[in-house]
Amino acid sequence: MEAQVVLSSTTPEQTHQWGKLLGILLERGDVVALKGELGAGKTTLAQGIAEGLGVSRDYYVTSPTFTLINEYKGRIPLYHLDFYRINTSAEVEHLGLEEYFQGEGVSIIEWPEKIEPFLPSECLMIVLEYVDYHVRKLSLWGKGHRYGEMVERIGKKISEGDDQY
Repeated sequence: MEAQVVLSSTTPEQTHQWGKLLGILLERGDVVALKGELGAGKTTLAQGIAEGLGVSRDYYVTSPTFTLINEYKGRIPLYHLDFYRINTSAEVEHLGLEEYFQGEGVSIIEWPEKIEPFLPSECLMIVLEYVDYHVRKLSLWGKGHRYGEMVERIGKKISEGDDQY
């Protein structure tokens, strides 16, 4: 099952809010892949997801560009992975990604296209795109039954004018 919904964001705060609402829906073992150009809002969305997962505001969620993986404690642990600086699949072969993807937390992956062979076949894929200087388009694809249902639920709520989950 695959489903798609497109959201719009006109401010970083709105992108953060979309993330928070997604974080409320996520469960242990979920994988969220964030694609988009530099500055498209991936980390802002990840910060919102962290808040929705109950990560304390005492922890400032940043993109782990130099460390590859940051872990945060919340009602569900958050694993924030960033593969911007990865150049070959050999660089990630021994990271134990399956332990994150099938673990007790939620995995958020920035630059998932760099590790495509290692991605689970089922995940929530979100593509963030510039529409103009202030507007971003967030395209959500649910790959697999669970994520397809999640995206359909989001789409239904949005069409009803309800952004509370």
